[in-house]
Amino acid sequence: MISKNQLKLIKALESKKQRKKHGLFLVQGEKNVAELFHSDFIIKHIFATPSYINAQGALLREHHLIAKTIEASEEELNKAGTLVTNNSVLAVVECKDAKLPTIKTDELILVLDQVGDPGNLGTILRVADWYGIKHVVCSPDCADFYNPKVIAATMGSFARVKVSHTPLPDYLKAQSSPIYGAFLAGENIHQAQLADSAFIVMGSESHGISSEVEAFISNKITIPNFGHAESLNVAMATGIILDNFKR
Repeated sequence: MISKNQLKLIKALESKKQRKKHGLFLVQGEKNVAELFHSDFIIKHIFATPSYINAQGALLREHHLIAKTIEASEEELNKAGTLVTNNSVLAVVECKDAKLPTIKTDELILVLDQVGDPGNLGTILRVADWYGIKHVVCSPDCADFYNPKVIAATMGSFARVKVSHTPLPDYLKAQSSPIYGAFLAGENIHQAQLADSAFIVMGSESHGISSEVEAFISNKITIPNFGHAESLNVAMATGIILDNFKR
């Protein structure tokens, strides 16, 4: 059973301020919680239904989590969580700081400027994981990595892709590798000569890349359009651009 204090904590972790205060975040649903077992995240508590505990008992014992696992009903989990489909397991997990990455040979680092929608950020992390991107650097005004909607949208990729939040001009200014930026007016991505080691900057759909960040872009690229849509969803555009870099 979830106690009143535990429920209060879980609900508090929906807030960025409270996540920062407690140094904790929520992971909900079987798929995302399963990814925790193969990561270096530290699990503080698991709240799960009896059927989940019975089915995953061996795994919980293997990772020394039985003592941290609290039995809860589906009704309690639905009340505690933020997801409509969260009816079997919820984990309270320690946040961790990701150091700013130093680019390596044949490595791509994705940089996000003002991507404030949690669903978009989560989907971008999932796309990044698909293309083997290990680190994403976000501007301070991007959605919080530990937002429950971001974690849910990653479909488990949060456990493999590291995310840092930092002022982008200072970070990009220190780099020597090419810095590509997605713009409406740039070189056709399908025809451009793309470097094996590079930074790829994506801006928000509504504002694009800020002028402060644009100053550090060495190569402007664009996805050519053949119809009349005004713009592409930033997660979709990220996938197209990463696919071209990986060809």
